[in-house]
Amino acid sequence: MRGVDVSVFNESVDWAALKAAGIDFAICRTGYGKSGFDENFQRNVEEAHKAGLICGAYHYSYALTPSDAAAEAAFCKGIIERAGVLLELPVWFSMSDADEYKKRHFFEFTKSHVTNICKAFLDNIAPLNAGVYSNLSWLEDLIDWKSLGCKVWSAQYNAEDNFKGYMWQYTDALEIGGQKFGGNILYDKDAQPQAVEGVSAPVQQQQPASPQSVIQNILANARENANNPAPTTPAAPATPAKPAASEAPQTVSAQSAISSILNASRKNADAKKSAPESTEDKIKNILAGVRKKN
Repeated sequence: MRGVDVSVFNESVDWAALKAAGIDFAICRTGYGKSGFDENFQRNVEEAHKAGLICGAYHYSYALTPSDAAAEAAFCKGIIERAGVLLELPVWFSMSDADEYKKRHFFEFTKSHVTNICKAFLDNIAPLNAGVYSNLSWLEDLIDWKSLGCKVWSAQYNAEDNFKGYMWQYTDALEIGGQKFGGNILYDKDAQPQAVEGVSAPVQQQQPASPQSVIQNILANARENANNPAPTTPAAPATPAKPAASEAPQTVSAQSAISSILNASRKNADAKKSAPESTEDKIKNILAGVRKKN
């Protein structure tokens, strides 16, 4: 699957053009640090969904300690909850130092420290599905991603992906419709679009009614009719409702059989003025009818 990552810096995104160009998903920035939010996050997700894309999110980290990362996770979660949007793909913790903020603030560039920061974010963003984003060198030297046990989105601007994680960012200059985006490849084949606006979930087929359930329904209807006899003047027959597309043909025929048997029973009783048929006789007749149909 092909995708883009977007933020407030991508103004007036033409989502229809992205979809027409074969883009399947979008990773939308929630914000950065402990207080910076992306004002286009909600709109980007909603517009992407309307165009038929699925979405994830990312949060750029300025965390210098695990406690900073925990606060960033709480802030990120709050942005998503307030937006009230569906995310079919993970929330990504963007761990790097693109603007050298960490370097200027005497960050401890060790694998144990960086890994603990990532873990603090992942632990505190739960129960949201989440993973870690970083460039190849950080993933090789500073993040023990195996111990984290999470999905990894790797950045390597190259013709080939040497990491091959869950997702690969292969460029930051994918041009579509006159705009430039981060370009991504999603490898996970199980990440199919779901619950996107305008897309219906498959309807589960109903199971055919068993002979036992047919019997129970008929006897229940018979008891109800005995307690509530039909009026002397018959009402005009109602137009039968059209069965739903998801309803099994066997279920429809069983319901028709119930109505036919009960109607026939009432007509015979009115014509012959005979005693009502016993429960045992009804069951025998019903079972005989079910065997014939099968």
